[in-house]
Parts: sequence; structure tokens; C-alpha cells
Amino acid sequence: MRAAPAVAVLLAVLTVATPAATPAAAARNAPDDRHGGPALIEVLSSRADQVTGGDALVRVNTRERVRVTLNGTDVTGAFTGSPPTGLVTGMREGTNVLRAHVSRKPDAILIVRNHPAAGPVFSGPKQYPFLCRTEQAGLGEPLVDNQDGQGYRVTGGWSRDCSARSVTDLLYRASDGQFKPMPADGSRPADLTRTTTSDGRTVDYVIRRERGTSNRFVYAITMLVDGWNRKAVYRFDGGVAIGHDQGRLPGGHLYHDGLSRGYAVMYSTGTRTDTHYNLILGGETALMLKELFVEKHGVPLYTVGVGGSGGGIQQYIYVQNYGTRVIDAAIPQYSYPDMVTQTIHVGDCELLEYYMDVTDAANPKWRNWENRTWLIGMNASATVVNPYRGGAPGSTECVEGWRGLTPLALNPTWQQPDPLWARMDPPGVMLTVEWSHWDDLRTIYGTGPDGYARSAWDNVGVQYGLTALRDGNITPAEFLDLNARVGSWKAARDMVPEGCPFVPATCADPAQFDPWSSRNMRLGDPAPRTTGDRQAIAASLRSGLVFRGDIDIPVIDWRHYLEEELDMHNAHQSFASRKRMLDFDGRADNQVIWFTDARPAVAFDQTPQALAVIDTWMANLRAHPQRGVVGNRPADAADRCFDTSGREIARGPSVWNGILDRRAPGACTAYFPLYGTSRTVAGGPIEGGVFACDRQPVAVAIARGVYGSWRPNAAERARLEQIHPMGVCRY
Repeated sequence: MRAAPAVAVLLAVLTVATPAATPAAAARNAPDDRHGGPALIEVLSSRADQVTGGDALVRVNTRERVRVTLNGTDVTGAFTGSPPTGLVTGMREGTNVLRAHVSRKPDAILIVRNHPAAGPVFSGPKQYPFLCRTEQAGLGEPLVDNQDGQGYRVTGGWSRDCSARSVTDLLYRASDGQFKPMPADGSRPADLTRTTTSDGRTVDYVIRRERGTSNRFVYAITMLVDGWNRKAVYRFDGGVAIGHDQGRLPGGHLYHDGLSRGYAVMYSTGTRTDTHYNLILGGETALMLKELFVEKHGVPLYTVGVGGSGGGIQQYIYVQNYGTRVIDAAIPQYSYPDMVTQTIHVGDCELLEYYMDVTDAANPKWRNWENRTWLIGMNASATVVNPYRGGAPGSTECVEGWRGLTPLALNPTWQQPDPLWARMDPPGVMLTVEWSHWDDLRTIYGTGPDGYARSAWDNVGVQYGLTALRDGNITPAEFLDLNARVGSWKAARDMVPEGCPFVPATCADPAQFDPWSSRNMRLGDPAPRTTGDRQAIAASLRSGLVFRGDIDIPVIDWRHYLEEELDMHNAHQSFASRKRMLDFDGRADNQVIWFTDARPAVAFDQTPQALAVIDTWMANLRAHPQRGVVGNRPADAADRCFDTSGREIARGPSVWNGILDRRAPGACTAYFPLYGTSRTVAGGPIEGGVFACDRQPVAVAIARGVYGSWRPNAAERARLEQIHPMGVCRY
């Protein structure tokens, strides 16, 4: 299999030797003891070298009588059935030896490595400070784990790791659509509803809920008390946050579309990107929760991932990095290929908006807000109300979808205070945190000579608005001015606190109004560009944070079409993922893409239909494993698009023609116009992912016809070389 072209180009420009493989990469690439046929002793709940919490579900693959020992102690009594299977407990931290003796055969030995229930397994050192939220999740105070004045203050001491004892309760689905506690006396509430599962059983809609902590995050496992269909949903959630927090437990663990059909539901605050965006830590957390589930309930027939935005990203990333160890099928909603490559063009948003709003404000072209698509690539509207203009019409996706994400991702001074930090010791510990995405993952990106986390963001050689120049929408003079004065972002060490509206207390002073974060820009004429740290870029690729396209499970990528709302979940991202899959090994026929119209408003959820199609697909795979994923794809697992009521508009292999090929637009392509990004309209590929472009001298770019019909004269060429002294991007 070959690397994606964008990745290959990027690797070609790396100039710094990269460190050895990260622990996450080693965990991903280590041999799996379940491949190549089962060994005599097999751990079912995890890999043998990644057991956590002191126990594991183990199977001995024999029909004969067997004696099993753990570190020399007989544990045969834990095994039942044929082949013998049992939960082995009492493992010590570190190396353990499981030995199975079958008469007249040599003993089988399996080395098991056990890790703490609070982690880590492979994600690297734990992050501190770490804010506990077990009380908000219904688990009571976290357990005391030190007397050193470190962490969250609790009765009798402090908690650094936020562990808590698990609790179970029963809930029922009431006729008003709410989940409510079952009466303690065991009586049947008058408003209790019933539900019919995917295998045809009609049962009382009563669920058992277990909550606890695993890998320091809060988890929940929910399922019908009577009616589990032996299948599972792993519910992933989205959002954007910078870590140092256990995370809140919202209602996603009470996932009605799954529970009502009989699916068990797994959920963790550590696989919610509104808690953090460290997807190596998230993957570790998902593996640990799946392990916990299997130990308690056995191996499900399959596990399907469901989740939107960051929840969709996680499905692509975790399958790429860990195969089918977390999920066996995926329904990513409103997805992107990954998060870290989104920062590439999102980091351009405010630079370009500031240029159009302030630097080039006298240019009448930018007063027509739809023209801004020429530079940002994403949709823009002359009618959508803009809250930063006093409610006047005229806005863009950069404003509606991404405003505030640049300070959140890049600015280490950007704090989001919470009253709970007052319970954290030592006093003022929150102020020691550098609140940026790069610092949140400093164990992956590394630390530079200035002591700050390395950043991968780069715009050297990017020719903003190149397509607009070629199309004649902007003049050569405007193109030169744009690229000379658009600027870049300061280094983390030089960034200063944000103003209004991000810090409301500053809004009393009109001079503090700075929605573009321009105080943290590097401006001038020509303004300097930012060079991304090559070690950070290499670490992004090496660690598994970037989706390369390596995924081979059933995938239904579904989204509402939200372009006219200027929603951040722009529609071309589904095809960015597909293009990366095609670049990886030439195939993407295990992924189908569904769009549902949301004009004028969201009216229909296609997810239950996707669950049903996945169920058929997985049943086919169980019946005919030799046919593989694509060979078992049912007829309804096709590229499709739907109207606002959920009725199919078109389906088939040609409906998305014209997006990743030069064919005439297919039926769905024509119905749902796509937009791009600031980097695609600068000449970059639809799949994105190019942190730092390969560059060519300006003279070579002119000779190759990069600028269309414009042939720069000597003065214009000199200006281009002044703006881009290290050359311009050659995508």
C-alpha cells in the first residue's frame, strides 16, 4: 500500500530527524496475538499486552479438560463452557504468566501485561492538573489518592486521578420521552413504555446503567434489562476542548436509537472531543472501555460506532490505528478526516477575514459577502445575520462556524475558567497550564527550545486566492496585496490574552473589540509567514493523529447538508476522507456517503436507517466471511442522497460524479453544491492534510503557468519573490 500523495510530499520536505516511534505507534503496530488463528490461550477482552484493571476475559481453545494457572496459582475454577472461558482476576501490575495444562500436551504459556485501571497503557505520561467531575456524573466524590495537597480536594485528602467506585441503577423510558429512575420498590410505573428490538422482541423499556471511571474518565454502559440483542453501539461525541478535565457526562449514554433496538451502548467522557482532542489518549480510553464491556458481558456480535463531528473523526482514526478492536462498523456523522489537519485551513480564517474587514476594507469587493468565498473557499452569504456586525446581514463559514477556534487551538493564554478549579490544589494551578491544542498534546508534538509545545501550523508559500486570480475574480494587484499583507500567527511564546468578545470583561472598552485575534497576528508589508515545526508535523503523522485513509470496515458517512447555514461541518469533508482512502490503496468501496437535505431546516435523521443497513451488512459478513467487507455490501449500502423528509433522491456509483473525477456531475452532486477551503482555492488538493507544501521558485511557477493568463512583468515578479522568498507551493 502506498502513502497518500499529500503525505508523501510532506515527508519529502521534512528536514529534521524524527524521534523513535511513539508508544501509541508501537502499540498500534505490535503483533496481535489473535491474528493468524487463535493461540491455545487467548485474551478476548483486549490484547494480551494491554490488559487493564487486574482482570481479563480469557479463553482456552480446547475441548479437553484443562488446568489453568495465573502466576502459579490455580484459577481453573473461573472457567466454564466449551471451549473453557472465564474472567481471570487478581493480576499484578506488570508481567503475569498464564499457563494452561492439557493432558498429554505441552503446557501453553501466555505472557500478559497488566496496567492500572486509571491508565496509562500507551498514551504516555498522565496529564496534570486534571479537574475531577465525578460528583456531577452521579458518582460522588473521587477517591483519595494522595495526602500531598495535589489535585482535587475531597473529604480526607486529595485526588489527582479522579477515580470513583462504580454505581448501577435502573431507568425506564417514560411516555413523555424522558428516562426516569425506576421506583425503588420494583413497581411498574404507569408511564413506562415498551419497545421492540431489532430481533423482534417487545419488552418493557427498562435499562440497566453502570457508571464508573476508567482511564481517569467517566464511563457509562447501558442496555435493556430484558432484550439485549447481543450487539453494541459505541457512542462517540464531538466538540472542541483543550483537556486537563475529566469531562461532563451528558445524555449521549442514554442513546435512544440504539437502546430501543436492543443495542448495548458504551460511552466515555474520554471519547468526547468536548473533553479533549488527544485522540491517542481517546483511542486508549475506547480500548479500555471496550475491554471492560467484554469482561462484563462477553464479546458482542459486533460493535458499531455512531457519533458526529469529533465523534465521526474518532471512528476514522481509531479504526485506522486499532483495526476492529473498538468498533467493527462505523456511522460517522458530520465528519472530518481528522482534527489536526483541519487546523491548517481553519488557522487561515481570521487572517483572511481581518484582511477583508480591516486591511483591505476600502475594496468594495468584500462588501459583497458572497465574494469572500473566493479567498476562504468555504461558503459565504449576503443574507445570513452576522452577530459581529450588530446583527446586520452578511457572513461566512469562517465567522459562523470557526470564529474563536483559532485562539482556542493556538493561544496558550486562552483560559476557560470553571468554578470547580477553586477546589484544585495547589492554589492557582490552572494558571500553570498553557491552554493550546499543541500543549495539550505536548507528549506527542514535543517541546521546542523555548519551552513551548511545538506547533505544526504553517503557511509558507501559500498563495491565497490563487483560483480567484486565475478565474479573473481578483486582479493581479489585488492578489499581490493579499499575499503581501495577509500575515500569519505569532509563536506561542509571543501570544497575548484575547480581547472582546472572547473575554467579556474587556468589552466595556471599544478598543478591545478584536474578534479576529489580530493582536496575535504577525502583520506588515510584506508580512512574515509562519514555518510549522517539522518535528511536530512528523509526530502528527507518525502518531496516528492524521487519517491516512487506512480503514477496511463497513462505513456509512452521513450528514445533513448544512452549507446554506454556514455550518462548520462543511460537506466536502466526506469526500476528503474518501480521497485519502483512494490515495492509500486505490479503494474506498467499503465507504458509502449519504447526504440528507436540511433546506430550509433539519427535518429528518437518517441514522436509524443507517443502523439497519449496517446490521444487514454485518449479518452478511458473519454468514460469508470469505467474501470480505465489499463482497458482503447490501444493496442499500450505496452512495445515496435524500430530501428533507428522508425520501431518496438518487443512489448508485455515479451519484457523486464530478467531485473526485472529471465526469459530469451526478444527481447528488448537482443537488448538493460543495465548497472548499482556503487551501483548496490556493491550489491545494481536496483531501487536505498538507501541513507544509513542497515549494518551487517563483520563476518556475511562472514558467509552469501557475497564474493562468497572468504573465507577471519584472516588477510583479520581484514583488512575488519578495512575498515568497522561499518559493511558492507546488501541490
